Amino acid sequence: MKATKSFNLLLTVFIFLFTTSLNAQINEGTIKGNVYEVNKKRPVFNASIRISSVDSKIVKNTLSDSLGKYEVTGLKPGKYSIKVQSPNHQIFRRSNIVVEAGKVTVRDVKMETHQEVPDIEEVDDISIIENKEESKSERDYKVKRNKSYSYNNASAPANSGVGGGYYHEDPTIHNTESYNSITENGFKASVAEPLSTFSVDVDAASYSNTRRFILNGQKPEKGAVRVEEMINYFNYDYPDPDNNQPFSITTEVGDCPWSKNKLVHVGLQGKRIDKSDLPPSNLVFLLDVSGSMNNANKLPLLKKSFSLLVNELTDRDKVAIVVYAGAAGLVLKPTKGSDGTTIMEALEKLSAGGSTAGGKGIELAYKTCQENFIKGGNNRVILATDGDFNVGMSSDDAMEQLIVKKRESGIFLTCLGFGTGNYKDSKMETLADKGNGNYAYIDNLFEAKKVLVTEMGATLLTIAKDVKIQVEFNPAVIESYRLVGYENRLLNNEDFNDDKKDAGEIGAGHSVTALYEVVLKGEGDGKTGVDPLKYQNSETNTAFNDEMLTVKFRYKAPDGDKSKLIERTLPNKVMDADKLSDNFNFSAAVAEFGMLLRDSEYKGTATFDHCLNLAAKAKGKDKNGYRAEFLRLVDAAKVVYNS
Repeated sequence: MKATKSFNLLLTVFIFLFTTSLNAQINEGTIKGNVYEVNKKRPVFNASIRISSVDSKIVKNTLSDSLGKYEVTGLKPGKYSIKVQSPNHQIFRRSNIVVEAGKVTVRDVKMETHQEVPDIEEVDDISIIENKEESKSERDYKVKRNKSYSYNNASAPANSGVGGGYYHEDPTIHNTESYNSITENGFKASVAEPLSTFSVDVDAASYSNTRRFILNGQKPEKGAVRVEEMINYFNYDYPDPDNNQPFSITTEVGDCPWSKNKLVHVGLQGKRIDKSDLPPSNLVFLLDVSGSMNNANKLPLLKKSFSLLVNELTDRDKVAIVVYAGAAGLVLKPTKGSDGTTIMEALEKLSAGGSTAGGKGIELAYKTCQENFIKGGNNRVILATDGDFNVGMSSDDAMEQLIVKKRESGIFLTCLGFGTGNYKDSKMETLADKGNGNYAYIDNLFEAKKVLVTEMGATLLTIAKDVKIQVEFNPAVIESYRLVGYENRLLNNEDFNDDKKDAGEIGAGHSVTALYEVVLKGEGDGKTGVDPLKYQNSETNTAFNDEMLTVKFRYKAPDGDKSKLIERTLPNKVMDADKLSDNFNFSAAVAEFGMLLRDSEYKGTATFDHCLNLAAKAKGKDKNGYRAEFLRLVDAAKVVYNS
């Protein structure tokens, strides 16, 4: 009898929830359509689309996809207006679009291309910095500067995304950007140092920031090029984990594209979680509104980026907004994610001015998040800034101590970087590394969509923390090895088993890739840099000649204190070139690209052309067009580095 009552209760609840959801869908409408050029009828990719109600309150923001399609759901019946912007096209506006309950309104957008580069006042506010105080000569220079890069925009297909909202900076502006120095990993003899230990890194800021340099016709700072972040910007086709494990591990070895050595590929795939299955989120937007954010590629882009995220939230989520300039303040109390209008109104009212009291803002954001903590939910502070903390707690050491203290609260951190000229990559990297966080650089709306919409689960939901990797090389098979990238993530070997040692975090669906360039036994020149060992027999046990190396992973649950271990061995078998996966070849191409940008002493025979050909062959399905964009970026880098 009790079982029957329980079943009936569950059935009643299910019917209620289903009916409520169905009624919501019936009482709401949709606007969708295609965005394309009038003359050539080509789809316009990455167009910014804003749907507003009749009283001009922002309701929804989205972007057109690679086929020029867009769709905005969850609209209450009534009349709406649409505004569509794309840097190479004239702004499209239409009003009095009628939305009916339970129906789809189709509104195609036909965009006219610019016949010439418009005056600076008419350019989309993401594309060019606008300063009312600057002189006419400075304004004229910026228009000319933009014209000089119109080739990049015009030469790319309409659906390419190149130039789609990318900011072109003025190199005459005083540059105070800062980056941590990087000393590249060298080769190590496996007899003397058989273990390689490092923390995982799923940050991707280096790739988008490097892209910003190249598309501005500049060589990126060497400290800005972190090869592992460039590799991990892309998703790879690794198998999903099984047996209730949070990760799958994939290993592969083949010829190294830039040397006579071999390349070992290690792939880690985090469990993928559908957006509908994400736990409720308690989010605090911590937004820098200081005077340094008063440029078009900073606060205005920040507002548009966060509006994309707001569109994805539900009534199970909560959002608060903390801002900081000369002081910190709470401008939006915790608000249901479904109340997008209220959240977006709070974002739209923000303006920039004053100094940067970043420390006070961080304190208030964590306090607000802690007061609204959701047990079993996603509790996270999302910091958006150019990193230019210049009042109060401004030193990297002081900020690091504060963030280390806050990470014990069970609240995770996402750092989003914006802007140019005074960008402080070094501080952003420190905050993310020490605060149980991740770090991305937003240079355009397409990147904002990637980070906050397409990869929302990976960005906002941590599935494992303090993730470490340790590789043990078999000296009988491998003479020496070199870890490609991860220079700022290296750990002492004893740190691997120390659960008190902080390491990296992995989000839902994240993949992590690591590459080792290895010299097989007897194939090196013998110059390992290490003298022969006097007290240790260099003749290794041959019982494991069928194994090249062993990979070990340690990780903790997001709310756990004790780590778990996963272990895999890599067979001593080098795969033929035609048997290597797209994962192997594409990640190798990105690594080759990074070494060329750094002018690495280990780049060997690497060239931009070789990198381009290797990546093109391994492009694969490329659903979101990220790999196709990489090909265009390599092509652009060729021009920059050869001019």
